[in-house]
Amino acid sequence: MSAVLQDDAGVPLVYRPLGESQLADVLDIETDVYAFPWSVGNFHDSLFSGYLCQGVWVDAELIGYTVAMPALEEIHLLNLAVARRWQGRGIGSRVLQQVIDDARNTPCEVIYLEVRPTNIAALALYERFGFRQLGLRRDYYPAVVGREDALFLGRNIKGQENHAAG
Repeated sequence: MSAVLQDDAGVPLVYRPLGESQLADVLDIETDVYAFPWSVGNFHDSLFSGYLCQGVWVDAELIGYTVAMPALEEIHLLNLAVARRWQGRGIGSRVLQQVIDDARNTPCEVIYLEVRPTNIAALALYERFGFRQLGLRRDYYPAVVGREDALFLGRNIKGQENHAAG
């Protein structure tokens, strides 16, 4: 599914499925924004396992992406990233809203995700959209020293409007 969104400055964003030919660009973003990035194999496996892999473009430039795994009545948001130079412009909010809107057109009723407790910006984004902590996954993420826990968040998507403020 394709969609045209806008960032806070009104720049048109095109949201459409990713293909294997975009994996190098995805990896460039992934390795720039995450200290412990996914491998090309993770993305390749996601594409060929039928996961919902969506890219966000401004003109011909890939500036972000999402990877979500549908299963029965739920979607597990595995990855959401916006290129560093495009952050702070509301793109993450627009993209997350698109994920939620797309999920409403499926049998899915809930979106789940994990987030690092130290990722304050992501936590704030998810909370604005009505995600609530459902649990804690101990030692989930690699860290500079040892492992870091993950907050397990969820949000119902049927019958709810956007919870984002502004």
